[in-house]
Amino acid sequence: MTPSYGGLALEIVVPVYNEEAVLERSITRLAEYLTHEMPSTWRITIADNASTDRTPVIAARLSEHMPNVNYRRLEVKGRGLALRDAWGASEAKVLAYLDVDLSTDLAALPPLVAPLLSGHSDISIGTRLGQNSRVSRGPKREFISRSYNFLLRRTMQVRFSDAQCGFKAIRADVAKRLLPHVEDDGWFFDTELLIIAERSGLRIHEIPVDWIDDPDSRVNIKQTAIDDLRGMVRVAGSLVKGVIPVQAIYAELGRRPIVPVDRPSFFGQVLRFGVVGVFSTLAFALLYLVLQGPFGAQEANFLALLMTAVGNTAANRRFTFGISGPEKLFTQQFQGLIVFMLAWCITSSSLVVLHAANPDAAPNMELLTLTAANILATLMRFILLRLWVFRVRRSGERAAVRALRPAGESVR
Repeated sequence: MTPSYGGLALEIVVPVYNEEAVLERSITRLAEYLTHEMPSTWRITIADNASTDRTPVIAARLSEHMPNVNYRRLEVKGRGLALRDAWGASEAKVLAYLDVDLSTDLAALPPLVAPLLSGHSDISIGTRLGQNSRVSRGPKREFISRSYNFLLRRTMQVRFSDAQCGFKAIRADVAKRLLPHVEDDGWFFDTELLIIAERSGLRIHEIPVDWIDDPDSRVNIKQTAIDDLRGMVRVAGSLVKGVIPVQAIYAELGRRPIVPVDRPSFFGQVLRFGVVGVFSTLAFALLYLVLQGPFGAQEANFLALLMTAVGNTAANRRFTFGISGPEKLFTQQFQGLIVFMLAWCITSSSLVVLHAANPDAAPNMELLTLTAANILATLMRFILLRLWVFRVRRSGERAAVRALRPAGESVR
C-alpha cells in the first residue's frame, strides 16, 4: 500500500472547531491505531478553523510532541474550508478526513483507503446505511439522515448511499481536479464533492461502518438541513447550465466502459419501453389509489404522475435507449418532465370529460378512464422520448465509438 515513489501515502485531516474536551484523546487514539495497524506512510493534520477555546494550544502541543502530527490554523469558520485548505497543501497520494469525535470505528480505515492507494477507485466513503453497517443513534437523527439521503438520491440521481458520514478519502489527483468546482465551505462540502464526482463518471467505493452517535455534537440540524437543500438546488442548476465541466473531468479521469455499448434496435426499444411502461403504470395506479383519498382525483393524478415521471425517464434512459454516463443527464430529465406535463394534460383532460358526463363517477371508474388515457399518453411519450429526449445523432454515436476503440482501429 506504500507508494512506489517512497512519498507520503496517506494524510488524514481532522477538522476541529472548539474541541478542547476531546481533541487530545482523539488524536492520541488515532495516532496509536495508525502506528500499529496502517502499513503505509501516514500523517495526521489537525485543521483548526477559527476555534476560540483552548483547541489551538492543545493542537500546537500535540504537533510538537507527537511524530507525524501536523497543525494548521484558519481564522475563518467552515469545515469544508478547513478540508480544502489542508488537502490543497498536502503532498500525499491519498487524502482522508475523520470527524474529531471518532464516531466511526477506526477498523474501517484500512479498507477505506486501500482501493485508492491501489488505484482501483477514485473516492471512498463510509456508509452508515448499508446492510452490514452497525449504527447506534437516536431515532430523530436516524430519520433525518435517511430522509436527506433518500431525497438526494431521488432528486440528484446519485447512487451513493450516505453523503454525510464523516469518514471519507479521495485520491490527491482527483481532489486537485474536483475541488476548484466545489463552492460550499460548510457542511454541504461532502455532498457537493460526491455529486460532482459521480456526475463526472468517477468510481466511488463504499464500505459499511460501525458508528456510534456523539451526543455532544454541535451540528445545528435545522440550519444544516436548510443549507443542504439550498446547496442541492444550486448544484442542480450549475449542472443543468453546464457551469461544472463534468464532461471535461469525465474525459480526463472518468471510468470509461471497456467496450462501447450498442444502442438497442427499434424493436428492442419498443419491448423495453413496454416493460418500463407496465411497471410505471402499476406504480401510478398504486400511488393514485393511495393519494386519491386525502388529495382528491386531480391532485392525486398529478402527484402520482410526477412521482413516477422521474423514475420512468431514468429507466428508459438506461434500459430502453441504452444511454449511460453523465452527458445531458439533467437536460434529459428536464425534457422528460416536459413530456410528463403533456401526459398530465391528456390524463387530466380525461378526468374533466368523465366528471362532465358523470359527476358521481366512482374511484374505480376514474382509474379505468385514467388507464385508458395513459395508454394514449404512453404512445406519445415513446415517440417524444425516441425522437427528442433521447435522440442520438449518428455523428455523435460514431465519435463515441471512435473514442473507445484502440488507437489505429477504424470505425466503419
